[in-house]
Order: sequence, then structure tokens, then C-alpha cells
Amino acid sequence: MTDPNLKCDAQSYILSFKCPDRLGVVSRYSTLLLDCGAFITEVSNYTDPVSEMFFLRCVFDDRVLAVSMEEFRQRFEGLAQELDMDYTLRPVLDNPRVLLAVSKYDHCLSTLLTKWRSGALPAQIVGVVSNHQNCRDMVEWYGLPYYYLPVTADTKPAQEAQILAAMKQQKADLLVLARYMQILSDDLCRNLQGSAINIHHSFLPGFKGARPYHQAYERGVKVIGATAHYVTPDLDEGPIIAQEVRSIDHEISVEQMVHLGHDIEATALSQAVRLHCEQRVMLNGQRTVIL
Repeated sequence: MTDPNLKCDAQSYILSFKCPDRLGVVSRYSTLLLDCGAFITEVSNYTDPVSEMFFLRCVFDDRVLAVSMEEFRQRFEGLAQELDMDYTLRPVLDNPRVLLAVSKYDHCLSTLLTKWRSGALPAQIVGVVSNHQNCRDMVEWYGLPYYYLPVTADTKPAQEAQILAAMKQQKADLLVLARYMQILSDDLCRNLQGSAINIHHSFLPGFKGARPYHQAYERGVKVIGATAHYVTPDLDEGPIIAQEVRSIDHEISVEQMVHLGHDIEATALSQAVRLHCEQRVMLNGQRTVIL
């Protein structure tokens, strides 16, 4: 027999947090959710013995919520202050708004747009910025705004201000560099800390910087890779979110490596964007915890 008090249109929420590890953290947070009637449907957590930090992600719904969401947020904020938590709480369906950046190569852009349009990517793509015109037709076919922002060494500060303006205009939560072949300034990297993802066409930490496939070819590697990571002022050294690899042999030319790499770049980047948008990625110093 169905409980008449249960909501048939229950809304789900994602709660994730990190805090210093201590006795009773799980008990305190779970007791608060129980007292408020938050029905937990998914939970995962991790304790890092090195940093002595605790990480948790859970999904709950309001089918039997005993308080308003406003009151729940207030009560959780009190707990967060007491336990020194860094937390995020949002409705599951409130997908992060994502602005993409691209230069000439469109393979990562195409994969992200296809996954977004099909519903496989839990994000709301709101536009594309580019320093070239190559991808305009594709982007406008998807009905998205295309910000053509050419850049030179002299105009870089003004051009990056335009990128931030586009993010503000579109209320974007995340900037994704989908083979955007420009090095962001230190100021922009700091401004976007934790909210900008880059794809590097190498299995980091090896072969940083420009022409990584050529570097790999010269070293005769047997595996090529791609790395999606958060952007930091240190080039290609941001916390890693996702990596993909593919085996090769001595017969593969550098040109073939580049073409093979397109697939793994697109896969690694779309995986990283999905993990970020599902609120599964938490920073742990220079590392990430994926829950």
C-alpha cells in the first residue's frame, strides 16, 4: 500500500563536501538529514590519511522532507561552519552552465555538443568562444551563440576580459577548453580556479607544453594518452580529473598518432566534464578525489 504522505514528484538534490577528518562527521551529517526527513538514495565517501581530509557526496530527495529546503540549507550551513566544511548543495536537475572554448580543431567540441544534445552530458552548454572562425557553422547549427574573439599578444588582456564577460552574460559556472590553443594568463587562471577544465593531448605529467605527440614520437613511446585537468597558472600541471590511453607501436607515424589521439582527447574531456557536472570531483591539494 502506498504511503499517501509520499510525494510522487519528489525532487532530488546533490550534496558534496570536504572537511577535516574527525570522529563523528558521518554521524553528524546523517543525523541532520534524518531529522529533516531527507531521503538518501546514493552516498559515497573517502578519507585521505595523508591530508587528513574527509570527502563525501550524497544524493537525497524530498519525498518525506519534514522542513522546507530553505530551513534545511540554514541548518546544514550551521553544521558546515561548525565542522569547517567546504560544501555544495544543488538540485540534481539544476545542471551547471558550461561555456566552451575552441580554436581550430573541432573533435572535442563536436563530441561535447553531441553528448549534450543527446542528454548524455548533465550540463547546459550556453555558448562557444573561439579565436578563429572555423567552428562557427557547427556551433550555430546547434543554436548556440558563437563569440569570435581573436587574440594577439598585445590584445590578450582585453580578449580575456571578453571571455569573462561572456561567462557572466551566460551565467556560466564552468569554462571548458576544448582544444583552445591559447595559454591563459595567470590572472585568468586564478580567477577561474576550480571552474575551468583543459584537455591536454598527452598522458600527463609526461610531454607537457606544445607538440606533445611529436615529443612522444621522438621518445618512441608505446602508449599515447590524453589528460583532462583543472586549469592553474602552472602550465599543464593542474589537478587531473580523467585520463585515457591507447597502445601504439613503432610503425605508427606522428601524423597517425595525432589522428588516433583525437578520439582519446574527446573521450577524456567529455568524461571529465561529466564528472565535474555530476559534482563528483573534489580538490585535494594538487590531486582530485572522484566520488
